[in-house]
Amino acid sequence: MSQEQGHENPQLISYNLLRQLIGLLGIILPILLIVGAFYYGNCEIVQSSISDYYHTKMRNILVGVLCAVAFFMFTYKGYDIRDSIAGNLACVFALGVAFFPTGVDTLSECAEQCIVYEPWIKAVHFTFAGLFFGVLIYFSLFLFTESKTPKAELEAHKRKRNVIFKTCGYVMIACVAFIALYFFYLQEKFPELQYLNPVFWLESIALWAFGISWITKGELIFSDKHKKEEQQ
Repeated sequence: MSQEQGHENPQLISYNLLRQLIGLLGIILPILLIVGAFYYGNCEIVQSSISDYYHTKMRNILVGVLCAVAFFMFTYKGYDIRDSIAGNLACVFALGVAFFPTGVDTLSECAEQCIVYEPWIKAVHFTFAGLFFGVLIYFSLFLFTESKTPKAELEAHKRKRNVIFKTCGYVMIACVAFIALYFFYLQEKFPELQYLNPVFWLESIALWAFGISWITKGELIFSDKHKKEEQQ
């Protein structure tokens, strides 16, 4: 076995690690917000949305994670120009979500301050959030599933990863659709739903789907490593 064969491509390792980091940030964000707010902010209730944690002691964590995701997305180039463009757009949209926060109308027991922003700022925030998830869905359904290998010859683990990518993409679509349905119809029709924090949990599920998709792309699960070992 030659020295070249005995070492994996460092660039491939770097990209897989980057994908794993992006995915893990998406997975841990909702957990960090709930646990952190509970232990450091004496907040025993789940906020109505992930964005509402901006007004709690977890503000810096929320903004910091979004900025980290934005930075990683900016450095992500993928395999062709589409990956790079999608990564750059995700970077801009993530920063938009972070720096155009949603406002709160009343001072809750968990909020450190009550900030009522101009309506256009809230509109910009939700627009960026929707576009951000749109790019993440595009990654899962259209970029991650591609391969230069003919479909009939795809390695078994790649086919399994494609199933995960598509499932995660459809889960994100469903979550975004249900959030829109809640805001435009269910919120007024069934006001008691607010006590279940549907937006927070739908956003969390979408982030977990996003995270699973990216760590799968980073081959943290269903890796092709065994195939390389067989070739050595």
